[in-house]
Amino acid sequence: MIRIVRGNPTPEELAAALAVVRARVSGGAEGAPAPPPSEWSSPARVARTPRPGPGPHAWARTYWPS
Repeated sequence: MIRIVRGNPTPEELAAALAVVRARVSGGAEGAPAPPPSEWSSPARVARTPRPGPGPHAWARTYWPS
């Protein structure tokens, strides 16, 4: 049950709010599972090679590939 606490919404505003709530409850597209996340933002994609360990000239190896 939904109750309006403040204000006096128009029928159009109330219908829009109820449509959003019903869509959220039903899961959007007939309960279809969400697509797998994109690999574009994966941290593993950015850091594919291990970082150089500490030692002499380690600062120079942080930028240039060896």
